[in-house]
Amino acid sequence: MNPRKITDKIHWLGAIDWDRRLFDSLIPLPDGTSYNAYLIEGEDKTVLIDSVDPAMKHILLTQLEKVSKIDYVISQHAEQDHSGTIPAVLEKYPQAQVIVSDKAKNMLLDLLTISEDCLKVVKDGETLSLGGKTLEFIYTPWVHWPETMTTYLREDKILFSCDFFGSHIATSDLFVRDEGRVFEAAKRYFAEIMLPFRKIIAKNLEKLSAYEISMIAPSHGQIYDRPAFILDAYRDWVLGEPKNLVVLPYVSMHASTKKMVDYLTNALIELGVAVELYDLTVTDIGKLAISLIDAGTLVIGTPTVLAGPHPAAAYAAFLANALRPKAKFLSIIGSYGWGGKTVETLAGMIPNLKVEVLEPVLCKGVPGNEALQRLDSLAKAIAAKHKENDFQNR
Repeated sequence: MNPRKITDKIHWLGAIDWDRRLFDSLIPLPDGTSYNAYLIEGEDKTVLIDSVDPAMKHILLTQLEKVSKIDYVISQHAEQDHSGTIPAVLEKYPQAQVIVSDKAKNMLLDLLTISEDCLKVVKDGETLSLGGKTLEFIYTPWVHWPETMTTYLREDKILFSCDFFGSHIATSDLFVRDEGRVFEAAKRYFAEIMLPFRKIIAKNLEKLSAYEISMIAPSHGQIYDRPAFILDAYRDWVLGEPKNLVVLPYVSMHASTKKMVDYLTNALIELGVAVELYDLTVTDIGKLAISLIDAGTLVIGTPTVLAGPHPAAAYAAFLANALRPKAKFLSIIGSYGWGGKTVETLAGMIPNLKVEVLEPVLCKGVPGNEALQRLDSLAKAIAAKHKENDFQNR
């Protein structure tokens, strides 16, 4: 794809990866992704913001064929899907300096084969004049690595936001046109890589509130020409209270745990509590992560395997512990054959969650009346806790 004009002297460069389905050998990409770089031409200097994943460097280099000079390459984030083609850009433009945050300098030296002599460290708030266009560098750590910064183009009021506000979508649209589709993709993106850092992200949002932003150009996904859309969404994801929602990831081997899951789900719905179920044998983990953003309560359903939780349930607990959602309550339900330490094992896997543990419900074999009554009690306890905390419906 050829360079695409955003506005006067500002172009999108990069690559659309229609076929990629896994990121970091972990994150599902149901809609592919894009690697966005941006070319800004001032009266005196020309800047390239970020690069592309090394697998697609030939596309970026083709786009740069008619660009006679680049004075600066701004590396906003050291991860290779952003920085990986910088060595090839420097080979084409050997006089270019690479602008980085203070923490990014050593990270780039560790990850790329480039010389330290080409790196120029900028401070938070430092500016760079290109002649008629002024860039301001804004440190925005943990979106989603500690060295990340964004770049604000003052005259055009464009925020080049790196991973901040990004989304994994492969599309020919340069600007956001389907806000519903982008909302879900951006929420998935936030859940998978930024949810654990929401307290720091809140500070970054407050920092950006001082800027007049007419456009947000992220490093993945489409450009927001109506930035209030994504800014409002982030404020809710970061600062909003949990919702009246139970997220219930589960696995069942011989249907006993599934019967408990279905019974609890129906009981909660009758009490006005929304539920989202995830069969961990087939679940898209990204979908589960999206739900965890809003969850008021997390319930894990698992059979007992070799005296402990099913490995898939243990993975769900590990994921929740890593993502640190806002949920305030947790419980565990499931079936066992002869005994074990399922509850103790799962409880020990979630030290990062600041939750109140509601009475777990485990039963031997197929759930009978006593187990079902305990599930009714758990549903009532969850509904009461949600009401007490004034959790709102989505």
